[in-house]
Amino acid sequence: MGAVLGDVLGFAAAVAVSPLPIIAVILILATPRGRLNGVLFTVGWILGLAVLGAVMLAIASPADASAHKHPAAWVGALKLALGVFLVVFGARQWHRRPRDPSQAQLPKWMGAIDRLTPVKVFALGAALAALNAKNAPLTIAAGAAIGSAGLPVGQQIASLAIFVVIATLGLLAPLTVFLLGGERARTTLGNWKEWAAQHNVAVMAVLFLVLGAKLLGDGISILTS
Repeated sequence: MGAVLGDVLGFAAAVAVSPLPIIAVILILATPRGRLNGVLFTVGWILGLAVLGAVMLAIASPADASAHKHPAAWVGALKLALGVFLVVFGARQWHRRPRDPSQAQLPKWMGAIDRLTPVKVFALGAALAALNAKNAPLTIAAGAAIGSAGLPVGQQIASLAIFVVIATLGLLAPLTVFLLGGERARTTLGNWKEWAAQHNVAVMAVLFLVLGAKLLGDGISILTS
């Protein structure tokens, strides 16, 4: 199990520092119902990660993802495909990054966050976790790593739970600052939002290139061994 956690730690950390969800939760916390909506957004995020990871485990477990403690060929092919996707997407993001970080623009949907109902805030958290093209491949890769390790079901679930907790730290940090930081919280969160907005594209591009290269290496290793 320790080896598996070592594999998924990088994916969890990449999801945790994904700037867009962090910016979203900071904007949500600034709304009149910030306390409630911030918690609902985070719960939705956790559920989205858990469901996507559980689906991957459900696919991997009965599909002979591991034979004699060696990942099956389809796991190698999946990692190879995810690696190619992340490298291509990362290179594209890097090429399109703003030359002047101060000119970076947030997605238009963020302008409507203050008008979202609690149910829609919850759904937004789940969608950013499970359906976002920047986060879903990382969760799928983590699920493949866990499912292909030949672990007992209990250890698979525990590994997935640890992944979800680590991947949620990026949201828990601003939520904790908001709940416990008092008057200083708004200034602190505002500074975090500005930095994340300016460096969102560059941060994700570098992460995708690094993790994509790792997945490419893992996939090639599995397919050729």
